[in-house]
Amino acid sequence: MNQDLLNEYNRARENEAGFYERKRGLIAVWGREAAQFLNGLITNDAAKLETGAQMLAAFPNAQGRLLATVRVRRQEDKFLFETEAETREKVFQNLFRFTYAGDFFVEDLSDKFRYFEISNRKLKTSNSDFIEFQNDFTQNVFVPNGAAEKFLTALKDENAVEISDDLYEILRVENGTPLYGVDADETTIVPELGIDNLINYNKGCYIGQEIIARIHFRGHVAKQLTGLILEENAEPNAELKSLDGKNAGRITSVAFSPKLGKFIALAYVRYDYLAEETELIVGETMATVKHLPFVEKLS
Repeated sequence: MNQDLLNEYNRARENEAGFYERKRGLIAVWGREAAQFLNGLITNDAAKLETGAQMLAAFPNAQGRLLATVRVRRQEDKFLFETEAETREKVFQNLFRFTYAGDFFVEDLSDKFRYFEISNRKLKTSNSDFIEFQNDFTQNVFVPNGAAEKFLTALKDENAVEISDDLYEILRVENGTPLYGVDADETTIVPELGIDNLINYNKGCYIGQEIIARIHFRGHVAKQLTGLILEENAEPNAELKSLDGKNAGRITSVAFSPKLGKFIALAYVRYDYLAEETELIVGETMATVKHLPFVEKLS
């Protein structure tokens, strides 16, 4: 890692707030039957979401495989969905097709806002036009286009560091955040993500529920996304082997973690090898299983 990137990492991770602007989908859903329709599509329970609260959920297909992960926020009579840019259109179309079936409306708001992720500091966003989501590591804010430059100026006045693409990738892997198209796609069965509170197993039927529930009540998935600490660098898609040569999974993302002083990876590891500290082999080097995330969550 070059010194400039290391300095940027230390400032963003340890000392100062960092911010990163990227494309992100924002979709609004409302109507008298909104909760009913949503509960037939997503893995969590929209009906129990209170105003101002948020939850994680996934859109599965009929085979229980992942179409998109989303964060849902209840705002009075509306449900606001935020999702990756890569899954924005998929989520919108999945929702829009039900607008002809009842009192259910959908609008894609993505192009009306700019999206910022802010790490290491909770900034005051009193503007009621801002739409805020929270995760374990960042404050995530959708800012109306007309207010975005003023918001950027305020971030810089707070000495927030603008995070580069290279640094964002390091932070993403350290945080254990899967990226659609890299760490997950439509071949991924939703429980394989291993994300807490993504699935409600007590709600009514939804698309893909039968397969997802069967996996849960059977006891475990065949493989799951987890972390690896590597002795040397490795390539994405590299195969993992057990110490006795059996197939143990594959790597999806790799980064060098300055905090750990090691290369780290996200990987799908077969159930028999998921225990933390399990040693595996990738190519000519060793890998040790580490439960995600690699760094502590924000308090």
